[in-house]
Amino acid sequence: MKEITYDELRSLPEGSYVLIDIRDEGLTSYGMIPGAVNIYIDELEGNEKLAGIAEDKKLVFYCEIGRRSREIDDTVPCLEGRDCYSLAEGYVGYVRAGMNSNSDREEKQKKAEESIQKKFHKQLFSPFAKACKTYRLIEEGDHIAVCISGGKDSMLMAKLFQEIKRHRQVDFDLTFLVMDPGYNKANRELIESNAKALGIPITIFESTIFDTVDTVDKNPCYLCARMRRGYLYSRAKELGCNKIALGHHYDDVIETILMGMLHGAQIQTMMPKLHSTNFEGMELIRPLYLVREADICAWRDYNDLHFLQCACHFTDTCTTCHEDGTTSSKRLETKKLIAELKKTNPYIESNIFRSVENVNVDTVIEYKKDGVRHNFMDEY
Repeated sequence: MKEITYDELRSLPEGSYVLIDIRDEGLTSYGMIPGAVNIYIDELEGNEKLAGIAEDKKLVFYCEIGRRSREIDDTVPCLEGRDCYSLAEGYVGYVRAGMNSNSDREEKQKKAEESIQKKFHKQLFSPFAKACKTYRLIEEGDHIAVCISGGKDSMLMAKLFQEIKRHRQVDFDLTFLVMDPGYNKANRELIESNAKALGIPITIFESTIFDTVDTVDKNPCYLCARMRRGYLYSRAKELGCNKIALGHHYDDVIETILMGMLHGAQIQTMMPKLHSTNFEGMELIRPLYLVREADICAWRDYNDLHFLQCACHFTDTCTTCHEDGTTSSKRLETKKLIAELKKTNPYIESNIFRSVENVNVDTVIEYKKDGVRHNFMDEY
């Protein structure tokens, strides 16, 4: 398929083309190019939306980085005779173009910070501060490595840490740590541009994780996540930190609970903090534990911010890399299931969350404690 750059696209007459986003819901939820139509790549053939587009319109397809859209066969029946293009560099290219054209970074930073202090204070800062207090995530004398992947969650977490430090209720230090596991140049520049625009003084170190997991056939996302964790702990400890902070939010927690039951045959949750088993004296904390993903997205969109979702070599087929090794399709399936259940039970999300706070051990057939199994028959 012919390629067209974003600059070339902007030079076309308005209304002469239609943008078609071929990514799945996991990626489009992180943002789309304004005015684009979402038609998943596997559903192009016979699609009503596609058939309804006037034949004189150019069809410009885009994915995350321009790889999958470039491979679309424009000789298939649904596209035959149409003027079709692939947007070079995809959605990431669009985001980068926006960052490069943004000259008023100071204004962007000011707006983002004021929105946390005012418009989104109740939705973002309050639950962030509540989690920090409830689970004692920030303590006197801490040096916390705020781990930034480049996505919306970790970028917001960094801004919330800056805000809570400004209140000076506890004396602690921050290092905003970015690990480059092998990003391409464009994605590395996007992280750096966003950090600069938001006033986040990042410390970057490099690794070769992407090259390592590229050679792995079975569960590369799980291996990548585990290796990332180890590298982050190691560098954070070298920098004098005693904690690393990750950007998992409330929705990640409840999805993990449900997925453990449905796919792992176990009841477990994503803990708000953990002691490291391999790095003595280090802890992992999750200060977004009580923050809803929808509120994070609302803050992002209000400030017209665009972040990386996943920048790995599998970007076009992987929508979310999680530490538990679960695939994006399973997590998206669970997200949809919760949304469907919520239609008839508006409390479904809080009920899932509270279920692991209200475990009645007297009614559990068997459980594990420190790796040892205990059966109810032992004391019956």
